[in-house]
Amino acid sequence: MADVLPDVRDGLTRPERLVLHVLGELQREYGERHVPSAVLYGRLSEHLSLSPRDFEALLARLVGRRG
Repeated sequence: MADVLPDVRDGLTRPERLVLHVLGELQREYGERHVPSAVLYGRLSEHLSLSPRDFEALLARLVGRRG
């Protein structure tokens, strides 16, 4: 239940925060190149059970797009 409730500090859920953390790690590894979403999904799946559809919805929320 705590995974889906936004944190009062920043409004992010645990999965959203984890996406940003893993993305930050990958951006350091990739340097100036873009991080492919498939790579992000693969790395994220090591930490979180998430379907591809849920992953896409989560990314859409983080970038502010409605799906």
